[in-house]
Amino acid sequence: MFPRIVYESFRHQARRKLLAGVAITLGVAVATAMIAVATDIGDKINRELRSYGANLVVTPQEDTLDVEVGGVNLKPPSDGAFLNEADLPKIRGTFWHNNIVGFSPMLPVTVKIGSGPDAKDVTLVGTYFNKPLRFGKQDFTTGVPITHPWWKVSCGDGRLARPGRVEDSPAACWPNDDSQDILVGERLAAKLGKKPGDTLNVTGRQLTIFGILSTGAAEDDEIIAPLAVAQQILGKPGAVRRVYVSALTKPQDAFATQDPNTMTPEVRDRWYCSPYVQSIAFQLQEVIPHSHAEQIRQVAQNEGTVLSRIKGLMLLVTLAALFASALAVSAAMATAIFERRVEVGLMKALGAGSLAVAAIFFAEALLLALVGGIAGFSAGALLAHQIGRSIFNSQISIEPVLFPVILAIAVFVTFAGSAAAIRRAVKFDPVFALRGEG
Repeated sequence: MFPRIVYESFRHQARRKLLAGVAITLGVAVATAMIAVATDIGDKINRELRSYGANLVVTPQEDTLDVEVGGVNLKPPSDGAFLNEADLPKIRGTFWHNNIVGFSPMLPVTVKIGSGPDAKDVTLVGTYFNKPLRFGKQDFTTGVPITHPWWKVSCGDGRLARPGRVEDSPAACWPNDDSQDILVGERLAAKLGKKPGDTLNVTGRQLTIFGILSTGAAEDDEIIAPLAVAQQILGKPGAVRRVYVSALTKPQDAFATQDPNTMTPEVRDRWYCSPYVQSIAFQLQEVIPHSHAEQIRQVAQNEGTVLSRIKGLMLLVTLAALFASALAVSAAMATAIFERRVEVGLMKALGAGSLAVAAIFFAEALLLALVGGIAGFSAGALLAHQIGRSIFNSQISIEPVLFPVILAIAVFVTFAGSAAAIRRAVKFDPVFALRGEG
């Protein structure tokens, strides 16, 4: 009997039920989309943030040592030690090698451009542009287009190469790593009156200007050359001064900042197997001998801040949508129950208790929540996929466990919105209710 009463009761006031159902569906759809995106957003946002450049730098360990005696720094005034270029492919041998997006070595050398009394000192930086490397059976390409994506190179024929947006052809304006071609910073090129295709006397070597580099930083006054060219000028084959690494990491927390040397083996393994920027830096030090790796703090910390704020915004949007849905359900249910006060009065006059009356309305609310929850989950899944395609250009995965969670949220929101109206219904005086009075 009770199911039939609930069914017949649910059929009444279809318009009110439809309005409440739409409110639940919309609120649940937004909640589904935001939760789905928030749970799958970490790697995608990290990949988007990798477009802002490297977040780790590796330098010789000697550069981090201060040699002081009696307050006097006895460290020799030299360029310090060097890393070995042959060790760089080992970066792909770390535990989190799949999180290493790319890396680029740097070797700055002071050179003279021009000849005679007009010669001037300029910094030449050797690096990788699109360097093919191999580690084990894995072939990969890396260089500054990955770690320094804000670098823009223009060629003499109007082509423009910029990481992430390359016109005409991929890597059109990046020199070959095996060539003697160079890039000249735009401020330096303007001072020298040079353009792509010209030659430049660099410490007695005639190098061809392949393109003009624009970074908005110190590189605009420098020369950027293949790493091998800088090593030849310095006379140190295989030498590397520092390495910039771009890696996908998770935002750091209190556990990430702990010293691994003070951890128990079990805790250290958990820290080591988490993609914190600190643990990846630790692994880089393991594979590159005599090196020191650290995060580029401004980049790494900003990544965590951005990710936390985006997730916070999604949580706020979700709560606002569910709160609005609960208010809409409350208004619809309050109006529906008030219009059915005569029916409630008749049930009470026939002996129905407050619990029985409340059970009927809560059963209606449960049916409404399940229908709205299923519809909202389906709509939210489509919305999440659309967000993934339009913002991250990738697929947002919907975990199956999210479905019962969303149904539970729909039931909670519906009950929360209906509770006040149902509480008022069970307090109706049957005498006044049968007269049509509130």
